[in-house]
Amino acid sequence: MERPGREGPAMEGPARAAEAALEVSWVQGFSDKNFGFINDQTVCYPCGNYILFLDIKTKKTRALQCQTGQVGAFAANANSQVLAFSNRKLNPIISIYTFPELSKLTELKGDAQLDYTLLAFSFTGPYLASYSSIPEFVLSVWNWQENILLCSESQPGLTGTSLSFNPMNWQQLCFVAESSVTIWHLERCKDEHHLTRHPVELPDGHGTVTPHEDLFFPPSRNDDPYHGPDLPVSAIAGLEGDEAETFVPRNCIKTSVHPTAHCWTATSEIYMGCKEGYVLAIDTEKYSVSVLQQKAPPEFMQKIADVVSYVRREAQKKKGGKPNNVQKPVLLAMAFCNEGLYAAGSEGILIFYHIKELQYEMKICADISQPISSLTFSPDYTSLLLVTDQGTVYSYKPAHSGEAVKLLDTSSSCFLAADFLTPGNNYCVSVTVSGEVQVWSLEDGTFLSKLNLGIEATSMACCPSSNSVAVGTQIGQICFVDVTKAEAPRVVHKIFLSKLPVLSLHYDQRGQFLIARATEGHIFILDARPSKLFQVLGYIVLADEVLHLSVISDLKNDLVEVMVLLNVTEVQQARLEIFHLSSAIATDNEKYVNEQGMFNASDLKKEQYDLDCPLSSAVRLKDNIVYGYCTCAPFICKYHLSEENKLEDPSVYSSEKRIPSNQFGSGLLCLSPNSQWLAAAAKDGVLFIYNTSTLDILAQKHCQSYQGGGIRSMVFSLDGNFILVNGENDCALVCLKWKEIKETEVEEAALYWQSLLEILNKSTSDENSFLKSMPELKFDPESTSKSLPEAPLKPSNAEVAEEDGNVTNTNDMTWIGQKMQKVMREDARRFANQKEEVQMGIKKLRETIQKMMHENEQVPDIEKLEHWEFNLDLEEQERVQEEAERDVARVRKEIEMENLSYCYLQDLIKYDCWDVMCVKGRAVKCFHMDCQVSNYPLKERSKEELETLKKVLHLKKTETADLKAQKKNLEVDSETALSEEGEKAAEEVADDGASHCLNGSLSCQYGGDTSTLYHQCDLHTREQKLHQTILLKDVIYKVKTAFNEEFDAIVQQKEQEIARVKEANMKIREILEQLELQVEVWEPVLTDDEMPERALTVQDSEIKAEKYLTQEEKEQLELLAKLERERRLAATDDERLRALDDMMGGVLEIRREDVLKMDIPPPSFISRPEDLWSEEEKKTFEDYEKKVKELNEDKEEYREFLRNEWKKLEDSIKETTKNFDECVCKLSEKKVKSQMVIYQEELKIVNLIYALLLDEELDTREAGLHKFLTKKKKEKVKSARKILTAKNGVEAYTGPYKDAIHEGKSLEHHFIEEFADIPEDLLRELLQLYKHRPETPWTETLLDTANPYVKGSPEDCQDALSLLMKAMDELDSPEHMPSALDQSVWERFCLARRNKMESEELVKWKARALEEMQTFLQRRVDENEKMKSELENIFQELTWLKEEKMKLQQNLMVQFLLKQGQVELGSSEVPDYSDAVLINRSVVEELNSTLAAQGEKKITAMVEFKDFSKGIIQLEWEHKKMKMQIQDLTEKARDIVILPISKDCQLFLTVQNYDTHIAQHLAGMEQSLGVMDKLHKKNVKNHQKKVRELKKCIRLKEQANYELSLQLKEMLISVSERMHIIEAADTRDISEKITKQRYQEILKQKYLRNFIREQEKQLTILQSEAESLKPRTLHIV
Repeated sequence: MERPGREGPAMEGPARAAEAALEVSWVQGFSDKNFGFINDQTVCYPCGNYILFLDIKTKKTRALQCQTGQVGAFAANANSQVLAFSNRKLNPIISIYTFPELSKLTELKGDAQLDYTLLAFSFTGPYLASYSSIPEFVLSVWNWQENILLCSESQPGLTGTSLSFNPMNWQQLCFVAESSVTIWHLERCKDEHHLTRHPVELPDGHGTVTPHEDLFFPPSRNDDPYHGPDLPVSAIAGLEGDEAETFVPRNCIKTSVHPTAHCWTATSEIYMGCKEGYVLAIDTEKYSVSVLQQKAPPEFMQKIADVVSYVRREAQKKKGGKPNNVQKPVLLAMAFCNEGLYAAGSEGILIFYHIKELQYEMKICADISQPISSLTFSPDYTSLLLVTDQGTVYSYKPAHSGEAVKLLDTSSSCFLAADFLTPGNNYCVSVTVSGEVQVWSLEDGTFLSKLNLGIEATSMACCPSSNSVAVGTQIGQICFVDVTKAEAPRVVHKIFLSKLPVLSLHYDQRGQFLIARATEGHIFILDARPSKLFQVLGYIVLADEVLHLSVISDLKNDLVEVMVLLNVTEVQQARLEIFHLSSAIATDNEKYVNEQGMFNASDLKKEQYDLDCPLSSAVRLKDNIVYGYCTCAPFICKYHLSEENKLEDPSVYSSEKRIPSNQFGSGLLCLSPNSQWLAAAAKDGVLFIYNTSTLDILAQKHCQSYQGGGIRSMVFSLDGNFILVNGENDCALVCLKWKEIKETEVEEAALYWQSLLEILNKSTSDENSFLKSMPELKFDPESTSKSLPEAPLKPSNAEVAEEDGNVTNTNDMTWIGQKMQKVMREDARRFANQKEEVQMGIKKLRETIQKMMHENEQVPDIEKLEHWEFNLDLEEQERVQEEAERDVARVRKEIEMENLSYCYLQDLIKYDCWDVMCVKGRAVKCFHMDCQVSNYPLKERSKEELETLKKVLHLKKTETADLKAQKKNLEVDSETALSEEGEKAAEEVADDGASHCLNGSLSCQYGGDTSTLYHQCDLHTREQKLHQTILLKDVIYKVKTAFNEEFDAIVQQKEQEIARVKEANMKIREILEQLELQVEVWEPVLTDDEMPERALTVQDSEIKAEKYLTQEEKEQLELLAKLERERRLAATDDERLRALDDMMGGVLEIRREDVLKMDIPPPSFISRPEDLWSEEEKKTFEDYEKKVKELNEDKEEYREFLRNEWKKLEDSIKETTKNFDECVCKLSEKKVKSQMVIYQEELKIVNLIYALLLDEELDTREAGLHKFLTKKKKEKVKSARKILTAKNGVEAYTGPYKDAIHEGKSLEHHFIEEFADIPEDLLRELLQLYKHRPETPWTETLLDTANPYVKGSPEDCQDALSLLMKAMDELDSPEHMPSALDQSVWERFCLARRNKMESEELVKWKARALEEMQTFLQRRVDENEKMKSELENIFQELTWLKEEKMKLQQNLMVQFLLKQGQVELGSSEVPDYSDAVLINRSVVEELNSTLAAQGEKKITAMVEFKDFSKGIIQLEWEHKKMKMQIQDLTEKARDIVILPISKDCQLFLTVQNYDTHIAQHLAGMEQSLGVMDKLHKKNVKNHQKKVRELKKCIRLKEQANYELSLQLKEMLISVSERMHIIEAADTRDISEKITKQRYQEILKQKYLRNFIREQEKQLTILQSEAESLKPRTLHIV
């Protein structure tokens, strides 16, 4: 690998002195999909702080470092072999480097503050386009050769995704954002450049292309006389300025497609792919888009495609992925060539598109089964580069149509860690976050192999005693990889320690122990040797979180010291814990661990130290010296763990020395194997190397950047010559080596390395041989990644294969789980007997309790125990009860909160709908009809509203008084026929008739005061309309108040009626009781609508649930019930009442109503038979009967009285309620009319508000147009300046152009003069050579290449003159010199020819420049004309707006009240009142009276004129009549003279009975007609007979023809035989004469036949003419 520090100024910078000791050996990684060819064989791509160059043939890489930070945007140009990239820092710059020198050409400094997101080189010419991110969002175009910013344009808030130049025209750029595409046109006028933006309207998400609609200037405008003018949406929304121009309503916003990739074609079109699966074609001249459709393949091809897609889907399903749609893929990358378009996407399939017009055919070229993110053709278009999301790069050769060849196989995931393989000078290993283990060659960074574990990795370390690599995972596993063969790593073992992630792995220097750090303070100790199958020795658990871990090997004492840095959260201090591991732990493990596998603290000799500063990382040397990186300040602290360095607090150690560090962020320390160098790194990405003895900075290197997260990890090689550094998020692995270092330090490192290798070599070979013999662990990465996290959760009964608890199956339990299970099994075996006894006792106790529960079910309920009382587990019972109480409390609290929310909502509703109402809403209903009337709920008007109303009324009075004063001052004498009294009377009549009509409502009849309102025809200003709105609201309020007063009277009347009805019902009930009748009495009550306040109180009867009473409430209710019973008993025990009831029935005197209760007791002898009665008894019985009869008559009379009284009461109730119902009906009618009046006033308010809103919209539109006009005027001024500058430039450039043309003509004239002394034939030959031009080799090169963009441009031909001069060298050679020409003359000729060619090239160049300047000028002129038309349109619209505003003020919306039938029309057509004018009635009446007077005068004049002209007309008519009679008589006399006398006339004159004669003639004609009919029928029969005979002849002829045809065949055969005979006899001449004679005869016959036909035609014509002349001649005759 070549070193950039020696190639160019890659190592230059302000920190050269500090970085001189280290250099970059190689860099590997893949952090960006932005690949680019720098020449035909080399590709380059950014990676962290570096640009990597990969030779696709040799697979060698080079690196170019960005000294100022991480690489941002990146672009490469293979034509010029330059690359450009930006650095990610404040005020970034763009650096331009050349290849292969890797020297910096220039730096482009723009106005970007944060970052550049896009860079793009032009295909030809020295142009570079850049796009900056937030906050500028500026597109800039540079001339990188001259370091000039040509032009720039801003696109605020638009994030770009890709940017490219048109290869056929560098003056066109395509800028693609997330959902928009813009074509930028770069125009040039000499040294001035101008960017013009042309947005492209993309289709919507369904692939439909809709035309763009301008919402700020709508194409059409409809003026509605009622709704007003049609204004843009922005004016309706009240927007002005830039917001109004770009405003789009939500319902008009359509989601467009999202571009993903694009490429230019050779015809300057753009093909573009979208996320929605569409392929678009963009016309860059018309800026239009077309959606390409797939051409329907043949049926057999469609079947094959269906089978292939089915196979692919099934393969994807087996892999567990989502099936892809090959027929409509989402394209993420595109590349164009001569054959067509190559595209690829997330499906990992390279597809070739053959596009013709708007249809395409697809062809699958390659399938790499990885999402493809980039496609790039090499400059010679022989190979296509495929870049995947996973970091793999493939090469595909379209000419060979083979499979894609893997070119680069790295990972796009970030590097997690890296380490050196023993012995540390040949290979290194890295692991990514995704779990890929990669092996690299340490010499040049060559990628050797990789292994995908399929699990998220968290740590990695290489074993010093063997070529094994331990990888820790997120799920608590450690995977051991065999790397004895660097080209084929393999997983040989796995250990599932716990469910905790393995944060870090550390080996001691001898490779005896592997220390694994997990979360929650767990540290596991493993045997690092493969021969021991990586046995887990045990683990310890620390109290605090472990931040860092350092391992030191004491080779002399055979000890390993482990120092752990803990995070003490209570205080701002650090804590160190040191424990020792001896080799005896591995040999006799059971002595040092307990049954759970945990180490005994005493055996590890744990030591604890508290430090005075909080640390993020710490390392320990052998002499109890500790270096720590402080977190609170950028310091490296040095501690000596001795008793002398303790503070006043005896347990806290103070720092011995503090070295300030220039780094920031949390730091990381790493110690070299020989402990003489200390490496420090932090978030800034700078690596510092310190001398551990003096803490002096030996070297520093800017490896990574702060933008990439800084340095994640670093490690020294065993020999100290190399340092591996990997970043946090930049995906770069950097290998550093010493460039300048003291020889003594190198010797010390090498000596330590050799001594360590001597120790390690004893066991390395044995361990590696055992490692090779271990079988490879087969696993599926995908299934592993899915099953491993779930495996520890499932119980497993698998037996452990070994006593150490190693797990070889990923589905087995963790090592800790197995230890715990083993302990549980041992305890179960030890206490098996006790367990059996306890189980038996529990069983007996269960049976006893079940028996007791069964007995409990049989006893009465009062003696039953609760179910929970049989629970013997009192603790569980208490727990359940507490839990139930907690649930009850929680539910009660939830219910209380819910009730509280309901109460709050109730209060809000009550306040808004009841409390704030000064008039509560209620209704009144009829007694006997379904009629209900509601009042108007009214809120009390606020103080502000009343003050505003008062102010408006005061202003109205002032205006009225002012108008009256003006009328008095401007009074003039009236010249009309009406007197003043008549005028007043007419005005009063007009006012009475038109008051309601002009007011537009009847509110004055229903309590509203309309005298305070403005006249509807006087509402011209905005203030008047606002005041009218306030006054109308006051009128509505008064109307509602007036109605509510009547409503309240009706409500009060109903209450009185109900009281009367109740009183009458009491009497009716008494009557019914006396009559002993069971009749239901109608009792009217007020409903809830009539008593709305009932809804605010809840009655006990409405509550369905049982009321919950506390103990106190229950006691109080019992006391009240007891008192009530005592009161009742006291009331019943009254002696006076009992005596009165017994003697007189409870009354003191007899009343009339008591008649019905009276009863005469029968005599005592009535029980005996009547025969036994005495006389007195009989008399007594008669008196008894008489009294009974009288009493019954009295009772019946009283009953009749009661019935009459009942009827009267019912009639009275019915009459009063009916009268009340009529009142309610009248109130309902008034409510309808009041509502009508309110609607009328509200309609006025709506019209006024609409007029105000329309006025506001017109003002907004006018303000927006004024701002737009100001903006356009500024643009026009700029455009005028550009036009003036362009005109001056064209005029200034025209002179030199004409001079160049004149100079070229003069050169040819001087040539003839200069060589005039040469002979004429030589001069003629020299003239031919003078005009001869060589072929340009540049053109031949373009024609030979496979590049589709071969069209030349002025920028392509800037070196044409030099190429032409090189081609002239061949023509200037002496071999092309004429034979008779002198050498000196030939040299002068060659010089003159070169001057002529230079002059021609200069004229061409100037012509192109002048044409470009004229084109620029013409475009600016066209833009200026377009801007003029836009300004004219704006002025027209402003004028129209002023007219509309004036019309809105004059053309008022007036509301009329029309009587029914007043506007009835005779037809269905409604008259058009658009041109009508509303005027006062008095004006019309005055004009009508004037017109009537003038009309009467005109009528009298017309009557006089009529009478006079009537006599004249009569005389003229008689004169004319006489003239016509003379003329008629004259014509009759002439007709009599010339009248012809025909035979009919003679008959008419001579025959007496002419009608009889005619009848006879007709009878004869009819008779002859009958004869002719008979004759005709006879002829028809004859003809039919002839037809039958002809048909019979035809059949005979056909039969004869058939026989003749048979004979003809025989004759043809004989003729052919005779022909053969004739040919054989050679009688051809004779037969020719005969044939000629026969041919002449045939021609003559043909001529005669034609002549006969013509004669027949002429004869028929003459016959027809003769027949047509017969009637005429017959008439004459």
